[in-house]
Amino acid sequence: MESPFGQLLLSGVLSDGSGPAALATVTAPGQKYALAEPADDWVYDPDALAEPVAQLTAYFAGERTTFDLPLAPVGTEFRQRIWAALDRIPYGETITYGQLADLAGESPRAVRAVGGAVGANPLLIVRPCHRVLGASGSLTGFAAGVDRKRRLLELESGTLF
Repeated sequence: MESPFGQLLLSGVLSDGSGPAALATVTAPGQKYALAEPADDWVYDPDALAEPVAQLTAYFAGERTTFDLPLAPVGTEFRQRIWAALDRIPYGETITYGQLADLAGESPRAVRAVGGAVGANPLLIVRPCHRVLGASGSLTGFAAGVDRKRRLLELESGTLF
């Protein structure tokens, strides 16, 4: 899909045919550790991901603050816990990696591992890893680039677009 950040690549896992695809990845051009091209067995099916596209479009237009989608990210149990904690960060708010560790029920000493899990988030924007800041409040570590992180935070604060 086209977005203010370039063409986003969305992939999903098709259900047994009785519903829409569960969203597995959302990646931006040049994003670290992201799928740059679809997998060989990828099937183009815009109808299967029409709802994620509609919700992301509304988000970028400032008309949506949360996502309500079936999700199917692949990751370890630890990463899944961290990613689920990302969902609990309210729109327009930020927390530190240490606060995210606490939110996920992890020790503050796990902050580096938490940062690794955040960096491996396969659902850019939908799982709001852009809302996580360094301990000093600095814009650190965003796989799609710090400039994009800044722009997402500006969008959520109402100062962009």
